[in-house]
Amino acid sequence: MISVVIPTFQEEKLVGAALASLLKADFGLEIIVVDGGSTDNTVETAKRYVNNVYVLDERGVSKARNFGAAHTEGEIILFIDASVVVPPGLVKVIQDSFSSPHVAGATCHNLPLNPESLEQVFFKVLNACIKLSFNILPPTRFKFYPSGAFVAVRRKVFDQIGGFDEDTTTSEDADLVYRLSKHGKFVFIDDLVIYESMRRPRHEGLFKLFRAWIRNYLLFLVYGRTSHEWVPVR
Repeated sequence: MISVVIPTFQEEKLVGAALASLLKADFGLEIIVVDGGSTDNTVETAKRYVNNVYVLDERGVSKARNFGAAHTEGEIILFIDASVVVPPGLVKVIQDSFSSPHVAGATCHNLPLNPESLEQVFFKVLNACIKLSFNILPPTRFKFYPSGAFVAVRRKVFDQIGGFDEDTTTSEDADLVYRLSKHGKFVFIDDLVIYESMRRPRHEGLFKLFRAWIRNYLLFLVYGRTSHEWVPVR
């Protein structure tokens, strides 16, 4: 069984599309939404699609993901963002990727939803770099880790390492994948593509955002964590 955990905060515009795509992918999925105190209609919108919607008293994407994971039953937990749309056939591809007991986690291609031409090229290059990193580098911080938009994990290993680090404000996804990789193989699913909203790149500028990613990556290499905190873009 695969369980899906979606953290939300002020996501009324996008969470419906994310949940609808998951339901189309497989009606047997266990889907859990964990909200960080939205004041818009995020919670109400999510409840139109799924029953398991929780509201936390405090924000924090790692807190929300860990809380959601604790309330799932699947052997595989898929963490996605509320700004992500998944394709049909998602479940079988993930199950096949975890067919080996040595696989601890997985990610896939992440492309823009309704892209502009430069965005399409940028993310294709980024995906290629991430894939190459996973194929040639050992499990160290030097790997170019994916974003938390799509990370599937084996529950047993996730519980073993203590889940997401709730004290980390940014790069919590890279930290999780790095620690997972010490206990099993983290794979790149080459025949799976998800699509993510481009609201942040279009708000901040693609290259400004890229500089922030590189800065966080370098800080993570040196210190194992970053002090940067993303401001919500809605």
